[in-house]
Amino acid sequence: MIRTFLAVEVSDPVRTGISQVQHDLKQQLAGSLTKDIRIAWGQPNSFHLTIRFLGDTDKQLLDPMREAMAIVRRSHPTIQIPLDRLQAFPNLQKPRVLWVGPSEQWGKGDAARQLTALHREIEACCHSFGFAPDDKLFNPHLTLARIKTGERPVGQWLAQSGVCDQPLSLGEVRIGPLVLVKSHLRPTGPVYTKLWEVE
Repeated sequence: MIRTFLAVEVSDPVRTGISQVQHDLKQQLAGSLTKDIRIAWGQPNSFHLTIRFLGDTDKQLLDPMREAMAIVRRSHPTIQIPLDRLQAFPNLQKPRVLWVGPSEQWGKGDAARQLTALHREIEACCHSFGFAPDDKLFNPHLTLARIKTGERPVGQWLAQSGVCDQPLSLGEVRIGPLVLVKSHLRPTGPVYTKLWEVE
């Protein structure tokens, strides 16, 4: 068994933009950080848009899944997702994950509906290979950081700074080729290996 997920890769300009946002946040947060706050920042070379986390995957499924996902991918258009806001999961008061993604306005448009349709078909395909259904609403985003400890003070800083109210312009993520990524967990952070890609 290997640990895998389906994702879309991001362009170098987007990686550079996200790195700059991380740098700015670190500088702004520096004065507010205390010993009880621990933040793990994402590495630029590992930024990606996760489409579906699969978890433990039988190696024998890799080739059949590739063929099935190629059929799914071909039946949907290329979609552009703008990265123009900073937000947090599960909420801004006690954030555990800081992320960038599209605006709420984008989420009401045609591109968002196309993405939902694609995701629904990918989900059905995963289910047909024996993966447990994932009923969570798909929320396209790129993870900037994970707050390991100190969610409340970080939330207070986010509220006071108003940083989440400021518009971003980090370019777009193009939902083109789907990639299957192997995730090997290490104490220093996960190591990602691309197993296959379908256009």
